[in-house]
Amino acid sequence: MPELPEVETVKRALDKRLPGHEFVKIDTYVPALRFPLGSLGDHALLHRKIMAVRRRARYLIVEMEGCRALLLHLGMTGTLRIVPAVAPRLKHEHVVLLLENGDTLRFEDPRRFGFILPCVLSAPGVDPKELAALGPEPLSDDFSAEYLYQAFKGRKTRVKTALMDNSIVVGVGNIYANESLFLSGINPLTPAGKVPLSQCELLVDNVKATLRRAIDAGGTTISDFKGVDGSEGKFVLQLNVYGKSGEPCPKCGTEIARVAIGGRSSFYCSRCQKEQ
Repeated sequence: MPELPEVETVKRALDKRLPGHEFVKIDTYVPALRFPLGSLGDHALLHRKIMAVRRRARYLIVEMEGCRALLLHLGMTGTLRIVPAVAPRLKHEHVVLLLENGDTLRFEDPRRFGFILPCVLSAPGVDPKELAALGPEPLSDDFSAEYLYQAFKGRKTRVKTALMDNSIVVGVGNIYANESLFLSGINPLTPAGKVPLSQCELLVDNVKATLRRAIDAGGTTISDFKGVDGSEGKFVLQLNVYGKSGEPCPKCGTEIARVAIGGRSSFYCSRCQKEQ
């Protein structure tokens, strides 16, 4: 599933290409992705200048004039590309949005877990009400050690699960939670409420640093993720523990262990990351 660095990579590419243009036609080729697509037939979405493309958590917001917007989520396997209208449509390109300049924005989603929904903003530049319950952005000043310590306080859930809870902090998915906990020396099985402030400081610093490095590398491609230009994310070359069970720890040489936490594969070094 595309996580924050992957979605940020897509956002940056779209924000260079879409603002100033407008959609003149929207074609759908299946009745629904995660949600029905019939609402894309609203003519109020057409002939409005695109003002900006923004990211909130793992969502993309294509904002148009008049406080109209499209809210997109890439799901498990979704990708976006901008190509001329004459380019052949790929099998799983289920939504094609034609721009006035002859280009098209195309949403490919083989597993159909993503979505694209129209929404109305309460004011220019604000987030849709559909995203109101989300926690702070991990790269913002709101995500601090003191904040995380208070958010974890009293929680018995595993720290890795808590770190991936979007009501606590958004966008820290499985890959980057594994990597950040390893760099912080925190065992992913540790109850969140047992993580002291000193380790929260390390964890916040490592989450921010890991996400920034991943964004600089264009995200992480394990199987499906591709950028708008079709390129793969290169952060896979920098992974320390994710997907490396049975391989030596890059710090101490101990074999990397794998365990399922909350139904997701978790990777850690039992020597460098002792459970509390």
